[in-house]
Parts: sequence; C-alpha cells; structure tokens
Amino acid sequence: MRLADKKVLSLVHHEFEDLELWYPILRLREEGAQVDLVGEKAGETYKGKYGVPAESDYSFDEIDPSDYDALLVPGGWAPDKLRRFSKVIEIVQHMETHKKPIGQICHAGWVLISAKMLQGKNVTSTPGIKDDMENAGAVWLDEAVVVDGHLVSSRRPPDLPPYVKAFTDVLAGEYN
Repeated sequence: MRLADKKVLSLVHHEFEDLELWYPILRLREEGAQVDLVGEKAGETYKGKYGVPAESDYSFDEIDPSDYDALLVPGGWAPDKLRRFSKVIEIVQHMETHKKPIGQICHAGWVLISAKMLQGKNVTSTPGIKDDMENAGAVWLDEAVVVDGHLVSSRRPPDLPPYVKAFTDVLAGEYN
C-alpha cells in the first residue's frame, strides 16, 4: 500500500457534504493512510448534510499539524463554520507554509480564503464561490480537478474520482 506511512488530517464540522468527507477518507484508508477526523470537540458526532454521521478523533486544539503529512477539507456548509476557528486557520497555514498536500472540494475554498493562501494559485471549487476565490487572488478554472503544487482542488461530488486520485498521487509523490 503506497500510503502506509502517511498520516492525514481531515477537518469535520456539522453539515459537511457527506460524500466529500467520506469518499476521500475511505480511498486514502484503502491506500494504507491513517486518516484522523478533527473537529471542534473530540469524540463529537457531526452530521452531514444528508445525515451521515462522522465522529471526530481529536479536537482542533489537541493536534499538532506537524504530525501530519496532508490535510483534507470537505465541502458542504461545514467550511463556513470551520473557517471561524483560529486553530483551523493555523492548521491550514502550517500545511501551506510546509507545502504539505492540501485537498479542498466544493465550498472548502472558503477555509483557504480565510487562511489567506490563495493569492496567485490555480484552483477550482463549486461555481457558487468562484467570485470569492477570485477575490482572494486565485485563478479559478472550471475543471474537475486542479493541482497547483501541493494544493489539490475540485468542484463537487461527481468530480470525486479524479480529485481523490490526484490527491493520493500528490501525497505519494507520484503526481505527473
């Protein structure tokens, strides 16, 4: 398994987009990665937009981002909540500073906007936040997946297969 030595942090909060949280986690675990769910509180059960639950392993304050190789930010309405936590912004900025893979899909771009890390980056997102992404200085592209160095972005659930493939390839150091 090519990701057996990788540790990935996935952010979670209420009203995440169910598939955008779980599909990447399950695929990464299939590849051997350890994926920890990190939310406002440890042991909290968060519900997705369609009712699928996700229990956090740790709270934002309990983790050290330097212990992780990559970060996943799911979409849905959770990003609007996640970006309000200073610790979340610190986690994202740490990953950006150290050029560790960051995966973001759909509305997850809001978290990266609040972390002030999109200036000059090529990205995609749900078209509904295209203006927000561009106003943050990003170059927005209407593509299923956009890879800009360590940043992997995607638009919506139908784009999950190419998004997660690109993210796992970047994490494995095999992206072409």
